[in-house]
Amino acid sequence: MKTTLEIPDPIFRQAKAKAAEQGIPLRQFVTEAVEGELRARPAVGQKPWLRLAGRLKHLRKETARINQSIEREFERIEPEEWV
Repeated sequence: MKTTLEIPDPIFRQAKAKAAEQGIPLRQFVTEAVEGELRARPAVGQKPWLRLAGRLKHLRKETARINQSIEREFERIEPEEWV
């Protein structure tokens, strides 16, 4: 599909130079750049932080251990010391 885009001159020159460096047409460079941006951005309604949550699964046991340690320490503190 053909379309017309208005791109600021400095950005256009950078894009054209980068495409030339890579030995590809500007059309291909722009298409790949747009595809990359679309993949990088979450869809409407998605929570971007949710993508990272699964990568922290290996820390669950460590987090539980730390929380238990914190609870034990707080049990040792006298209520008067909280003020």
